[in-house]
Amino acid sequence: MTATLITNIGELTTNAGPEPLHEAAVLVEDGLISWVGSTSDPAVGREGRLQGAGSMHLRATDGCEVVDADGRAVIPGFVDSHSHIVFGGDRAAEFEARMAGQKYAAGGIRSTVAATRAATDEELRVRTRGFLAEMLAQGTTTVEIKSGYGLDVETEARLVRIAAEVTEEVTFLGAHVVPAEYADRGDEYVDLVIGEMLEACAPYAKWIDVFCEAGAFTVAQSRRVLQAGIARGLRPRVHASQLGPGDGVQLAIELGAASVDHGTYLTDADVAALAASDTVLTLLPGVEFSTRQPYPDARRLIDAGVTVALACDTNPGSSFTSSMPFCIAVAVRDMGMTPAEAVWAATAGGAAALGRDDIGVIAPGKRADLVLLDAPTRVHLAYRPGVPLVSQVWKDGVAVR
Repeated sequence: MTATLITNIGELTTNAGPEPLHEAAVLVEDGLISWVGSTSDPAVGREGRLQGAGSMHLRATDGCEVVDADGRAVIPGFVDSHSHIVFGGDRAAEFEARMAGQKYAAGGIRSTVAATRAATDEELRVRTRGFLAEMLAQGTTTVEIKSGYGLDVETEARLVRIAAEVTEEVTFLGAHVVPAEYADRGDEYVDLVIGEMLEACAPYAKWIDVFCEAGAFTVAQSRRVLQAGIARGLRPRVHASQLGPGDGVQLAIELGAASVDHGTYLTDADVAALAASDTVLTLLPGVEFSTRQPYPDARRLIDAGVTVALACDTNPGSSFTSSMPFCIAVAVRDMGMTPAEAVWAATAGGAAALGRDDIGVIAPGKRADLVLLDAPTRVHLAYRPGVPLVSQVWKDGVAVR
């Protein structure tokens, strides 16, 4: 048995209760949280070593590694429930044009498709692992990865296969946009997506997604895609209301989607429907930062009872950041979230968007995905934007940073 005791935690965000714990300790055994409590508990000795069976019935753990947090904060590992990190090429010129006033449009995705199709599996694999290393260094311990930059059967299958090598949260997004070779033949492309492409990709995927938006796919086309994926055993998620109001949110709720993502333009009816549903709304602050679109009003959503997640949406076009701390800072400053709400949304909220209850929380029986901050409180993630505050990271109880 391997065991680690993290002690002298100044502030411990567990997400298991409304308030953080102070002067806390966490015991990790064999990749899981086995105990959470106070450093003043009689089971924890003067040097942080477990004293055997005490008030918490802790087992003696000779050889237990002890980590002294020295009054710093510990939070759950970030859960990034929306990313597109398997791709080729670069779109820096597009970003530069946007900063000069050019409007963002969904069609820019096609410029990444050619580079992705031309890249070898090894090139894509190396780049994907590089992005994962970036994320891990910034405290992200669980990542969802979408396809969507192949838009043909062969390449989409390559993308989900490479994604499945590094995460169990793989999403088939063949319906990202209509590729150039199917211009003005969107329904024919949907036929391909729900037929041969789905058949090739489903064995590697857990989720089915669609970009239900003007310039991408209509509600009718999106319904066909999602229903075909559901019939193949995949769970639905939806990109919607990024570029303008539409019916994508209502479609996501109707089909029981785990999450609907973006939500930049929501009607009152959308907000009410989300609040009454089990569908999580995933906000993506990096997109609005990069595209200069208006930020969603998270305060409105949370006050209405909507479950909100935060994710990076790492992609080469509209949000080329892999930093959850950055997204937290933006959400606090520009979207009306408190630091506590933003950290919850980036951890437990992301877990909810993936239908998971084993991550995003620090409690006995949960996976030991933990982040030690070089700061006394979680507030510093927003208070000190751009500063690398992640000091140490554990994934399944193993120190990976």
